[in-house]
Amino acid sequence: MKKTTISFGLVSIPVSINPIIKNNDISFNQLHKKCLSRIKYVKYCPHCKKEVKQVDIIKGYQYKKDDYITITDEEFNNLKSEDEKVIDIVGFIDLKEIDPIYLEKSYIVGVASKSKAFSLFKAALKETKRVALAKTIISTKFYYVILRLTSDGLIMNTLYFPEEIVIPEALGEAKYTKKELDLAVKLINSLKMKFNPDKMIDEYQERVKLAIEDKLDGKKIKKARVQKESNIKDLMKALELSLKNV
Repeated sequence: MKKTTISFGLVSIPVSINPIIKNNDISFNQLHKKCLSRIKYVKYCPHCKKEVKQVDIIKGYQYKKDDYITITDEEFNNLKSEDEKVIDIVGFIDLKEIDPIYLEKSYIVGVASKSKAFSLFKAALKETKRVALAKTIISTKFYYVILRLTSDGLIMNTLYFPEEIVIPEALGEAKYTKKELDLAVKLINSLKMKFNPDKMIDEYQERVKLAIEDKLDGKKIKKARVQKESNIKDLMKALELSLKNV
């Protein structure tokens, strides 16, 4: 949990932010195959030919081959402005203007006790149907963020910068017939459903858990079923058969 402040005009709202997402993957340790001992990672200086402690490690920027300038933690802190230590709102926008590709991490924004300013801020967002665009620093990284209302409360999403998003150049559109389009639309409509995240199960992690149980019981790990790929080359025929199998 990180304590911070939403700066909204001349209004300051003390809040806390907590990451919503957690890594749910089963973790494994790296072992030496011969004796099953855990592998250790040693920070080693090849020039001094010895192991280096964390306290003796500093950050360096290589401006040309084998030449570095160093910047201390104190100097990094000097680069941060006081304004960036809060969630500084720069404006309000329509959420539809933001392509989901820009959304990175999610945080829940809350308060320690009832806050009139916090409640008013949320009510104003709901009334205007807008989201707040703000800037802040989390850990040592500068972010633009959005603050938006959801059924779970006030959510803060960090945003990627445009230079962080790499999209390959489009190859152009291939030709298709009106009948093929109609069949594709019909197939999509036949598979229409409501989004229910509770039904989203990490099937691979479930198989890993079962594999661990099997190994503990002395059983062999069974090979997962592989879904056969369709070898139908004719697009129209593939669409027609897909509709029959729905």
